[in-house]
Amino acid sequence: MAHFPVWFEREVIPELADTIDRQIDRLGPGTDLDPYSGSEETLGVVASSLVYDNEVMDRMPRVEVIARTGIGVDLVDIDAATKRGVVVCNTPDAPTVSTAEHAMALMLSVSKNILESARRLRSGESDLYARHQAIELDGKTLGLVGFGRIARRVAILSAALGMAVVAYDPYLSSKSFFIERVDSLHSLLGRSDIVSVHVPLTEESRGMFGSEAFAAMKPGSIFINTARGGLVDQQALIEGIDRGHVRSAGLDVTDPEPLPSGHPLLNRPDVVVTPHVGSGTYEGKRRIFMTAVAEVVAVLRGERPDHMVNPEVWDRRHSGHPGSA
Repeated sequence: MAHFPVWFEREVIPELADTIDRQIDRLGPGTDLDPYSGSEETLGVVASSLVYDNEVMDRMPRVEVIARTGIGVDLVDIDAATKRGVVVCNTPDAPTVSTAEHAMALMLSVSKNILESARRLRSGESDLYARHQAIELDGKTLGLVGFGRIARRVAILSAALGMAVVAYDPYLSSKSFFIERVDSLHSLLGRSDIVSVHVPLTEESRGMFGSEAFAAMKPGSIFINTARGGLVDQQALIEGIDRGHVRSAGLDVTDPEPLPSGHPLLNRPDVVVTPHVGSGTYEGKRRIFMTAVAEVVAVLRGERPDHMVNPEVWDRRHSGHPGSA
C-alpha cells in the first residue's frame, strides 16, 4: 500500500501512531519559531488551530487536501484553496458528543454557581449556604442559536433535565426541527432563560452577540458559548452582566484564545471560562484525529471523502474538463 507524505500541525496521539503510520508518512509538526516547518513536501495536512491562507499554501506546492480536526473552517481560506484545487475537509460528527456535554457542564456550573461556592469554601469563608445563589434548570427555557449536530444533542440532554427547548436557525428547513422552532433571534432571546450558541463563525455572524443582542435577552438569563469567540462582543457581554441584565456566562471560546492573564472575564465569579477544550475528551480527541486522517487518506487515494467543504474541487478534479486540478 502506497504511503503518502502528510503534515501534522500537532503531535500525533501516541497510541494512534502505529495505526496512522500504516497509512501515511508523517511530517511535522513545526517549531515555535516556524509552526509550518517541514510542510514543504506534503500532499496532505491535518490542521488544527493555525491559519491556512495563500501565503501558507504557497509553502505547500504539492498539497491536495487540508482536513481540520473539528467543525469550523474559519481558519482556512476556502476561496484560495478552491482556486488551487485543494480539497478542504472537516470532521463535523467527531466533536458532537464531547462538545454537547461540555455545553451542559458550563450550563450547570454557572446556574449552580459552583466555582464561586468552591472558592468560598477554600477561602474559609462562613455562612456558605445562606450566601449561595443558584437556580434550578427544571422548567426553564433553553434557547439554541443554531440547530446543528451539537445543538440537537444539547436539546436532548436539556429536555431530560425538564427544560423547555426552542431553537432559531434560518438555514434549516422546518422538517429538521424536533423541537419548537422560533422565527427570529430577537424572539428567542426574549423568551429564553438560558441562551446557548451553536453557529459557525462567518463574516455575517461575526459579532452577532453585541449590546443589542444582550439587551434583548430575558433579564437574569444565562449565556453559553461553545461555538466561536468571534461571535461575541466580549465587552458588551461584560457590560450586560455588570448591569445585572445577564445573570452569568459560561464560555469555552473567546477572542483571542486563550485569554491573556488578567483579562476581565477571567476573574469574575459570574463567568466560567474554559480554554476551547469542549471536544478534548479522550474519546473526542481520538475520534476527531482519526476522522481527519481518514479524510486525507481518502482524497490521496482518489476516493471521495465524506466531509468536503468545497466539493466543487473534487467535481472539477474528476470531471476531465481542461484546466481541472
